[in-house]
Amino acid sequence: MELTGADILVRALGDEGVEYVFGYPGGAALHIYDALYQQDKVKHILARHEQGAGHAADGYARSCGKPGVVLVTSGPGVTNVVTPLATAYMDSIPMVVITAQVPSHLIGDDAFQEVDSVGITRPCVKHNFLVKDVRNLATTVKKAFHLATTGRPGPVVVDVPKDITAFKTKYVYPSSVNMRSYQPVTEGHPGQIRKALQLLLKAKRPIIYTGGGVIASNSSAKLVEFVRLLGMPITNTLMGLGAYPASDPLFIGMLGMHGTYEANLAMHECDVMLNIGARFDDRVTGDTKKFSPHAKIIHVDIDPSSISKTIACDVPIVGSANSVLDAMIEQLKSSGDKPDPDALADWWAQINGWRKIDCLAYDQGEDVIKPQYVVQKLHEVSGGDAFVTSDVGQHQMFAAQYYGFDKPRRWINSGGLGTMGVGLPYAMGVQLAHPDATVACVTGEGSIQMCIQELSTCSQYDLPVNIINLNNRYLGMVRQWQEFFYERRYSHSYMDALPDFVGIAESYGHVGLKIEKPADVEGALREALNDKQRLYFLDFITDQNENVFPMIPAGAGHHEMQLSPKSNGEDGTERELA
Repeated sequence: MELTGADILVRALGDEGVEYVFGYPGGAALHIYDALYQQDKVKHILARHEQGAGHAADGYARSCGKPGVVLVTSGPGVTNVVTPLATAYMDSIPMVVITAQVPSHLIGDDAFQEVDSVGITRPCVKHNFLVKDVRNLATTVKKAFHLATTGRPGPVVVDVPKDITAFKTKYVYPSSVNMRSYQPVTEGHPGQIRKALQLLLKAKRPIIYTGGGVIASNSSAKLVEFVRLLGMPITNTLMGLGAYPASDPLFIGMLGMHGTYEANLAMHECDVMLNIGARFDDRVTGDTKKFSPHAKIIHVDIDPSSISKTIACDVPIVGSANSVLDAMIEQLKSSGDKPDPDALADWWAQINGWRKIDCLAYDQGEDVIKPQYVVQKLHEVSGGDAFVTSDVGQHQMFAAQYYGFDKPRRWINSGGLGTMGVGLPYAMGVQLAHPDATVACVTGEGSIQMCIQELSTCSQYDLPVNIINLNNRYLGMVRQWQEFFYERRYSHSYMDALPDFVGIAESYGHVGLKIEKPADVEGALREALNDKQRLYFLDFITDQNENVFPMIPAGAGHHEMQLSPKSNGEDGTERELA
């Protein structure tokens, strides 16, 4: 029996194991939407904006590891999903985005709702396809999922003209595909792995530094085993939080621009660094000329183009974090080799001395809510077991610093692109992937307004997410930079026309609460998190002047952090730092 291209596409998604498609209909996509209507295997989630659909699929993928799938119409449908594509691309998130296109004979004619989907998306996807023959559609879908989920994951676009969705052919979905030009290396070179271990075991001041690649390859358990075999300090990037338990004493906190004092100084003073699945992002390195000046660097990454791209490394290893950690653990166990215990003890003594600074100290007081306090109470009330999404800004950094993630895939945020507006759609995708879980969206009054229309989607699909709005009436991170580097010229960073967030939440059928006193924070959080049936919008009115510390200013090195005035002295006693 022959099927239309639309039926082929939907059946291929079902055969691929897709549970949800996030999308928004339009003229060029109507054949596909009609095919979705006539089956019940693949569920469609109607977002209120294509950007919301793309971010929701991205959040779904980050939280469960399965590829997120998006369906949008041609023209503005495509352009509205470019930001989610770029967001996923920067953070190596697997997505397959199906973009409907005008009929084949109209492509290039500036037809109604036509854009060059392939050209527009090319810079921000792993690959894209324009389907020109319905007989190639099923195989193209298979290739898209293969590309999105193997090697370094990423988003893939499949552009399907409307006439292709109407033509008929026999349906055959391949069980696998082999692409001659795409053969990612997954196994690290044994000689390089051996060389890396020898270098690491001889180190006097070693550090292990991991990123999102460990989470993407589902290697967290192996990372924990490896680190505990060695007893060495470990730090994570923003994207890597949760790959190693934050509560473990070997974990020295996040590193980078707003990383901990001990993590950043350990990075600066180390003599051997093992980087697994991180790309030496500029927010991690600071000034590259000042970055880890004493270190021999081992870099493990599945993407060979990332190795020595920003920071030259001494021992490159191309392969997945999963396979390389397997090999390293096996070699350590079979050899029985251990690091120098005396040198490691001295190194830990130095690190623990830095820890006494207590770089995350702040003064809550009784009059105004501090944003850090809200995040700490969220951790307490949720038992540290929530999925936490965030938007981008000060609230994102406070969540990263103060929540303390012990599990992978619980911290869902836009690391590379830094996209405001992702928090609520991310929470939607996470809640659909984990319907019984506690999901909290930590956001700010600026970010939440960028995709606030998705409150309607949450209402339609009964998604009981918890919105934690840290409302300081500023674009907080912009204000902080203007305070530090622009002599307090607060140009367009003050939000002087804010809506009634409680009223907005209630208008969509949700629960809204405004919290203005520190004493009311815990009670509001408990009320929201205990109600598993309804969405709560908690509008916390927080200190307008609170800043994120530590902070590495632009052009500075890890040893040139600016610390909070409330941080302790080196002897652990409270004192004011200049």
